[in-house]
Amino acid sequence: MQYNMNEPGSEQKSAPTVPMAGVLLGIDYGTKRVGVAVSDRGQRFSSPLHNHDRHGLHVDERFFRKVVEEYNPVGLVVGLPIHLSGDESEKSKEARLFAQWLTKVTGLPHTFQDERFSSFHAEKLLMAAEMSAKKRKERMDKLAAQILLQAFLDARIKAAEAAQPV
Repeated sequence: MQYNMNEPGSEQKSAPTVPMAGVLLGIDYGTKRVGVAVSDRGQRFSSPLHNHDRHGLHVDERFFRKVVEEYNPVGLVVGLPIHLSGDESEKSKEARLFAQWLTKVTGLPHTFQDERFSSFHAEKLLMAAEMSAKKRKERMDKLAAQILLQAFLDARIKAAEAAQPV
């Protein structure tokens, strides 16, 4: 899918900072499905929310506007698929363009979270729960979104604690 930003080079601009308080949405980008997770207002915990099957930009736009209307988030944390070497991939570029598009559609600032191993970790948890392949598929993307959002929250909490004077 093409994300028309209506602005040459718009994918290179940095987004406004994601606020330190308020609900955040975690986004596990995929070309077929997008997993969505949500944080609490204090940004300490995340929960899986939705798996959205993609059926075109108009359907995606309606879905995300509805989620934003329902949860009133202050920002987006988008998973960035990175190679084990730390290099970005073709999927990274797609995720960056998707994040820009999502910011345009929702009006919310976004940031990125390295999502290496989030899907692997989600699959491992679902296998340990002895779920059928069908049930795992139904839960996989939103669980991966929860894992990447929680990693972001944990890193933010740790950074804030480290910045506190002793």
